[in-house]
Amino acid sequence: MVRTSEEGAGGSNMDGKSRLILSMVMSSVMVLMVTLLVTFLNLGLRSDFLLQWAKAYAIAWPVAAATAFMIMPGARRLTDRIIARLDGKS
Repeated sequence: MVRTSEEGAGGSNMDGKSRLILSMVMSSVMVLMVTLLVTFLNLGLRSDFLLQWAKAYAIAWPVAAATAFMIMPGARRLTDRIIARLDGKS
């Protein structure tokens, strides 16, 4: 059985609040790691490294959180289809 777009792993619907919090948490951690790495690779460890990293994070995180929130339903549907194919249920 392929789950509908908003159903979670347990078959329960993911409401807007849960989707928002998940998007914010996931994007926060990912943006932290990526901006930290890219800032380090671009600048090295210099005196204003933390300030430059914080600026990059402050710009990137809202963009990533909004993007994650908007694409989550489609990504969940695609994931369900891929899993169904892998399990031979398509």
